[in-house]
Amino acid sequence: MVRDADSKAGGGTPGFVEDYLAYLLARASHRISAEFHAEVAACGLSVLEWRVLASLANGTGLSVGELSETVLAQQPTLTKLLGRMERQGLVLRRTGTRDRRQTTVTLTTQGQRVVTPLLQRARAHEARVLADIGAAQGQQLKCLLRRLVDSESGEPPP
Repeated sequence: MVRDADSKAGGGTPGFVEDYLAYLLARASHRISAEFHAEVAACGLSVLEWRVLASLANGTGLSVGELSETVLAQQPTLTKLLGRMERQGLVLRRTGTRDRRQTTVTLTTQGQRVVTPLLQRARAHEARVLADIGAAQGQQLKCLLRRLVDSESGEPPP
């Protein structure tokens, strides 16, 4: 269990790890993600499949490179997954007309049918997670996290 500064015996300061931003982000992500990932698994999808479907849900296609960055996956791993998802009828890959090296990925009607209820569940899950801090602080937190993400050093995804 993680303790905050107020709950430490003697009112001492938290240890390094308990106060380290990367740890706090990872710990929060792990707790929040584990809850929703159980719902994803119950629908027969892997987390990476969910991320692909959710990333394409707005109807705009993405290149494999853009999608790889968005879903936090290496391009070769994603390419294999997209092949399986295409065979399942969830996504469609189209080779670029100007640059045949570029492939655009979009959702099929079946993919949209699969992801729509999960998007609703994800929004409900997010609302439950943020309920303790309130809507305004939830939006502020997301804004700050976007700023951190946008200020990345340009390193490739894990």
